[in-house]
Amino acid sequence: MRARIRGIYTTALTKLLLEKGFQIVQPSQSIKTRFSIQENNEPPDINIRDRRGLQGVVALGTPDAMLRFKSALQSTLEDVLIREWSVSVDGIYKGRIVNRDKNNIYVDLGGTVGALPKHEDPGVDQREVVVQVKRRGIGGKIPILTTKIKFIGEYAILVPGGKIGVSLKIRDVNKRTELIALGKSLQIDDWGIIWRGTAALKPREALELEVSRLAEKSKILSDRTSSASAPTLLVDGLRFADIEFPASSKYALDRLRSTVTITMDGHHFYKSCGGQVSAALEMAEKLLEKGKNEVQGLFRRYIESEFPTVGFTVNVEHVKPGGAVFNLGQATIEALNAEGIRYSRTIRTDGVYDGLGVEKKKGDRAVSEAKFGEWYLITSYFSSEGMWKGAYVNINTPVELYPKAIRYVDLEVDVCVRPDGDVTVLDMEKLDKAYSRGIIGDKLIGRIKETLNTVTSRDYIQKLLAKFI
Repeated sequence: MRARIRGIYTTALTKLLLEKGFQIVQPSQSIKTRFSIQENNEPPDINIRDRRGLQGVVALGTPDAMLRFKSALQSTLEDVLIREWSVSVDGIYKGRIVNRDKNNIYVDLGGTVGALPKHEDPGVDQREVVVQVKRRGIGGKIPILTTKIKFIGEYAILVPGGKIGVSLKIRDVNKRTELIALGKSLQIDDWGIIWRGTAALKPREALELEVSRLAEKSKILSDRTSSASAPTLLVDGLRFADIEFPASSKYALDRLRSTVTITMDGHHFYKSCGGQVSAALEMAEKLLEKGKNEVQGLFRRYIESEFPTVGFTVNVEHVKPGGAVFNLGQATIEALNAEGIRYSRTIRTDGVYDGLGVEKKKGDRAVSEAKFGEWYLITSYFSSEGMWKGAYVNINTPVELYPKAIRYVDLEVDVCVRPDGDVTVLDMEKLDKAYSRGIIGDKLIGRIKETLNTVTSRDYIQKLLAKFI
């Protein structure tokens, strides 16, 4: 399997994937140097890059490559979360039209509904339509569809209409002429061929083989279309996944990176902070490479002003396994040291505290406590007069304190503790669903169950109640 990797996790992931039998293609200069990798411009089976916000990566690859990549991550990183898109990228579906509005036709693909632009409407009398999932809007809640089917290969794209074309990346006139002539000689039925930039360096035999494979896919589509019942996938494409690296994963990736090059503790955390913190880290590690060992202390003193301390207000980013980020509002840091953090929020609305069955009133205080590295945090609720209403023990990835936010991934399960000592475990079915969808792996499910056993034990509950009663 060939992987192309870019971004702040490149060195660590390169180390991991090489150990898992992957070949690294199109490596950057620093990766070639660090791993003694030769130049290799072959197209990748999987493309990996930073996700927005730098809290992990996104990956696009063949089904087999994605399966192996997911296995490599989940067998190595305890708290990694993998959110695979529900549809096949470039996949061709026979879908059922379920709705229309002024902009789109909505097509059921089988568990997921995609949007086909109105100008591609097959007609109001049509109930079924053959569509392809476009790369535009990849990973979105509603896939964007098209009826303009094409087959995308590594070196060529098969398109309807008989057109022969060459990528503008190929500037050599002789090569362009050669490829156009080859395309005409290989043309199949009314399919055209667009040669990609990668075709310029490939021998004729490889290009012929590619076109033959794409033509076989077009035949499969033709054979299946008439007999298949909608909704169904007719021709598979690529897989897309959004992958989150919470605290434990970042530190595991630090350890992998440290076997290859100078890596300060917390490297990937500091890189994900961006801005001045990331820039200072790069400078500090360059100085460490030159043997200036006092740099680590200087670095931490330099970035200290970028991070909040007692009395500061920060946002609380409560991330769900599926990827949704809930901003719980601003919290005031009440205590902070190397061991952990305590912060409080003021409740803004009336209601009921789910699981506790206690009235929630505007003006209540929510006080949260977490130890760094632990897999849960405790949030206690108090009335405006200071009466304790109960507590949630939230099972989550270890809390991370960023320059402007507290962040963790909520692992669905909550333990509710009432003042009368009653204990309720909530949302185990949500955890099971995340596990069955592959978002949560075996290592993480094991850690969650171990933590749940700890926080529901009689000794733990008695100690918690003793703090407030």
